Amino acid sequence: MAEFKCESEPTIDRQLALTDAIELLSGKWKIVILRSLHLHGPMRFKDLQEISKGITPKVLSKELQQLEENLLITRTVNNTKPVTVTYALTGHATETLPVINALIEFGLKHRKKIKNK
Repeated sequence: MAEFKCESEPTIDRQLALTDAIELLSGKWKIVILRSLHLHGPMRFKDLQEISKGITPKVLSKELQQLEENLLITRTVNNTKPVTVTYALTGHATETLPVINALIEFGLKHRKKIKNK
């Protein structure tokens, strides 16, 4: 088994940063939303709801609002009839993609390990 090595000594700042990151990405849908926007580009609400099978409109709206408040997505109101809203990743959100990809890789390995148990 590979040995885990920390980059530096644990500090209060690093612990708080970890807590912030976990809170920022926590929830069943935030990572799914971010990954969908990364894979498909800017999307409308209904498109996000279709891709995120099982999410209710109320929960999707709440998750989008929190992602926007945390500067991970932008919300653009388009001057169309009827009015449409488009969501897109911010440059800041692209920094989450290596973390999301690492979680996917871990999940694939974990599923394989459990399946072969």
